[in-house]
Amino acid sequence: MQHIERVYRRHRHNLVQLFRYGLVGGSGVLVNQAVFMLVTKLGGGHSAGDQVLLALPVGDFNIRYYHLAATIAFLVANLTNFLLNRWWTFKSTKHATFFAEYWPFLSTGLITLAIGLGIQTLLVNPGSPVALPAWFDNTSGFTNRHYWANLISIIVTVPVQFVVNKLWTFRAVRRRGGPDVDPTHEHPDETDPDASSEPASTAGRQ
Repeated sequence: MQHIERVYRRHRHNLVQLFRYGLVGGSGVLVNQAVFMLVTKLGGGHSAGDQVLLALPVGDFNIRYYHLAATIAFLVANLTNFLLNRWWTFKSTKHATFFAEYWPFLSTGLITLAIGLGIQTLLVNPGSPVALPAWFDNTSGFTNRHYWANLISIIVTVPVQFVVNKLWTFRAVRRRGGPDVDPTHEHPDETDPDASSEPASTAGRQ
């Protein structure tokens, strides 16, 4: 039991971060979906997503309007998520400049965006083995397959973003400023009481 309590104390900060990241991610899902729907409506309504913007020379796949809508929605949600995570989740505003963290965050997001666009393409393409059922016929907002494909792709890629951002984006400051200014970790005294019990004689040898 004591071991479990010690593990909890040591990792509770990560759990808090995961919870906060989940809340921020949830708000990002709402922002992403709202912007996606808005751009879709501006493009002509429920059937706008199927419009071909650029025909690809290979295969039957094309760059369609829903790819553009998803990209715009991603850019807006990515920025709002970054600002909230920087200020609240990882609390790194005092330890790194805006662009020092934004570019890694954006780079990570672009990778997940590419994965998400691939997922959406598979979900809305009738010839795909994982295509959404014919019930999603774009006759209304609730049956719009592009809306659902966008939402599903977000849900699938959010966990990947958390892991990469935790291990890379918001820990970049650690490499520049040392572990004492790493905003993603609490001080050892706050997470594990035993961490500060090292005898002075051994601590001084390092």
